[in-house]
Amino acid sequence: MLPYRDSWITKAALVIFFMLVLAYGYFEAQGFLFGPSITLTPGLTEVHDPYVTVKGVALRISSLAMNGKQITVTEDGSFNEPYLLARGLNRIVLDATDKYGRSRREVLEVVYTPAAAASTTAQTTVSTTSASWTNSTSSPPASTGASASTSPMAQ
Repeated sequence: MLPYRDSWITKAALVIFFMLVLAYGYFEAQGFLFGPSITLTPGLTEVHDPYVTVKGVALRISSLAMNGKQITVTEDGSFNEPYLLARGLNRIVLDATDKYGRSRREVLEVVYTPAAAASTTAQTTVSTTSASWTNSTSSPPASTGASASTSPMAQ
């Protein structure tokens, strides 16, 4: 038997070596154990601008698609994709797939309300109210500046 074989330093070195091997194996197996993940930047729930940028990080993936269209991802997994919203509720679906065929889906729902539409709605409400008030009287008041015209057929 060799004299260094029973040394506590040798045993400690072997334990540390095998712990490092196990930690490295766990690190390399994360893709197989956990599958793909998508993390989106929060804050896009209701917007007044039709152009938004969907940002986030996708880890352990081989492909990433937004509403069926492949998008590019940097080496560290971050992505930054512009998107044009329609009025009302918009569903942005992100599908990530890893090299083992497993997939993950994240859905981002954004409500687009144009800023001009809010003021147009208010003007429409006011004009509708004004029109119903005008129609409820037999002749328009003189202070509103409206003039009544009579057609030749009515005379």
